[in-house]
Amino acid sequence: MASKPPSGIPRPIEGALGFAALLLLSPLLAAAALAVKLSSPGPVFFRQTRMGQHGRPFTLLKFRTMSVNNSGLRITAADDPRITRVGRLLRRTKIDELPQLTNLVCGDIALVGPRPEVPDYVDLSDPLWRSVLAARPGITDPVTLRLRNEEDLLHSVEGDRDVFYRETLLPYKLRGNLRYLENRNWKTDVVVILRTLLAVVTPERVPSLTAAEVTSCLGSSD
Repeated sequence: MASKPPSGIPRPIEGALGFAALLLLSPLLAAAALAVKLSSPGPVFFRQTRMGQHGRPFTLLKFRTMSVNNSGLRITAADDPRITRVGRLLRRTKIDELPQLTNLVCGDIALVGPRPEVPDYVDLSDPLWRSVLAARPGITDPVTLRLRNEEDLLHSVEGDRDVFYRETLLPYKLRGNLRYLENRNWKTDVVVILRTLLAVVTPERVPSLTAAEVTSCLGSSD
């Protein structure tokens, strides 16, 4: 497997787009920040260490959608009691993801690329992980689009959700991301961005997967 980072949208263009988006969306960002602050005690932003390109850790920024004094799994299902009322709205509309534009401007992530994982779920000794991490992680990717209902999907899982995530969902993500990166170029990235916008505006037009379909797809790729 090639270790050369797959090429996508040029970094200067991504940085400029991210900065412009921050300016354009600043009223929405301010409103969301105020809603988080007034709805529950704690900071406005959620900061979490994620694994970046070549396994370098960075701090991912989102709007906080959970109560501060929480503990439990690193994955989140739709029925998670830690999610606040405002947090549910932010998650459903994907507004909670917008602070990642700051990570984009700083160069931690790309517009399109594999979604960054927490260190506990990353195995740098695995060649598959090393191949995926050759690229910068991104705000969106084709696998994320297919799994945009991930919280509902995890809610439907019977049994240990963390085991399902580690043994089924994560391998599915890795293989899907690797397939995308092997054929990636700036045109495919533009298509992913357009499909992402479509999924946000009209989610019913972008089909998503069930837990059974993920398991079936993973089995058929072995």
